[in-house]
Amino acid sequence: MLRMKNNSSLRSTRQTAGAALTRRAETVLRRWPPSRAQLKALINEATVDAHDEYEQRMGFATMIGDNLALPFETEVLGIPVTVEGIDISAPEEIVAICRRGTKRQKIGILHLPLPKAVPAGAEWIEAYRRWTRHG
Repeated sequence: MLRMKNNSSLRSTRQTAGAALTRRAETVLRRWPPSRAQLKALINEATVDAHDEYEQRMGFATMIGDNLALPFETEVLGIPVTVEGIDISAPEEIVAICRRGTKRQKIGILHLPLPKAVPAGAEWIEAYRRWTRHG
């Protein structure tokens, strides 16, 4: 085992390495659109402990809810809306809660157009879209 006399230099090394890894991860995840390999890794992460399709879908709902930067602006049928949240509809569909003025509407996340400046965490929506097409 290697022992270091100066613990502050060890902390500094860890912090520098951690910051570099975080920047690298952000750079990789901010590439748009995500690569097939990135999507596959996200799909695996969302479904790793799932035993059936329902649990897999709930895994995606959790990952999207935990990682998607909200609120964000997008357009639905050419009308600007604010995406305020993520929910599960009665038929177990992941939906985005959209608002325009005082009106709110749920739109299936599979049909939600993403803005050109995609919000952080949008790669989870793309992974979910790929999973629904390719299982």
